[in-house]
Amino acid sequence: MMLRPALRQYRTWTSDSRRWDAYRPRQGDILVATYPKSGTTWMQQIVGLLVFASPEPRPIGDISPWFDRRFAAPVDEVNRLLDSQSHRRFIKCHTPFDGMPLHDEVKYIHVARDGRDACLSFHNHSRSLREQTLAAIDRTGLEDPLLAAPQPRPPVEPREFFHRWMTQGVAPESDGLPFVSWFNFEATYWQARQQTNLLCVHYRDLKADLEGEMRRIAKFLDIEIPQGRWPALVTAATFGEMRKAAETTLPSMMKLFEGGAGGFFHKGENDRWKGVLSDADLALFDAACRARLSPACAAWLANGRLASTEPRTAAD
Repeated sequence: MMLRPALRQYRTWTSDSRRWDAYRPRQGDILVATYPKSGTTWMQQIVGLLVFASPEPRPIGDISPWFDRRFAAPVDEVNRLLDSQSHRRFIKCHTPFDGMPLHDEVKYIHVARDGRDACLSFHNHSRSLREQTLAAIDRTGLEDPLLAAPQPRPPVEPREFFHRWMTQGVAPESDGLPFVSWFNFEATYWQARQQTNLLCVHYRDLKADLEGEMRRIAKFLDIEIPQGRWPALVTAATFGEMRKAAETTLPSMMKLFEGGAGGFFHKGENDRWKGVLSDADLALFDAACRARLSPACAAWLANGRLASTEPRTAAD
């Protein structure tokens, strides 16, 4: 049953929330919803390991399609793929929480990451795209009256990319270019965090306690894993193992990037902004956090759940 429809529309060169109008939920569906470069593929891998209860590498794009992506498969084709799946479906998206319909039979998992780290990872991601990938994205932008332009190319210097990300956006008086605002995106999930079918996970917590977070996710999804299988599943979800298996798990994605797996799985580190961003850059970011986010939300985005001193809820 739909609890509410989408409340807003979001369109960028790579995603379009209007595609959710065609979504046909199935009981038990799992939506993995993230800002770009915040642990999307990592969470898809984790959920896939839990759903199949096996460390066997599987092509993530086939078993967990990206629903709101606009420059590749038409939404009808994505629906046909989803309809054909007999396993518990888990779907990738980059839509803010208020940009998609809310269904009570669907579980939503949001992964957040420090915006400074997400931005710098986004810079490397944007710089690694192949020319044919950019051409497809450009066509989408040129055909959309809202955008009416090719996707802006990323500057070489990460600080310049960060400043543009902080001060320019798809919409006037916005930020996040070439995507939607990170501040708005994260605020939509924080405001909905008490929703019983939404689980918020932090990139920093996955790095700090992968097994603990995987067990927390399994509990949220009502998945029981035999105790003896946990070590293999946790190992398969590590960054190193995912990089090694990338040619199997992400064959189509690897074609989009220069350098294959190395272009997609870059560093996967926390605090990568240290030594890159200047004091003025950090002051700009901190000022935006104070203006756009509640203190509790800003603290969680910076530090994660495990480092929080706030009382935990039963869902934690």
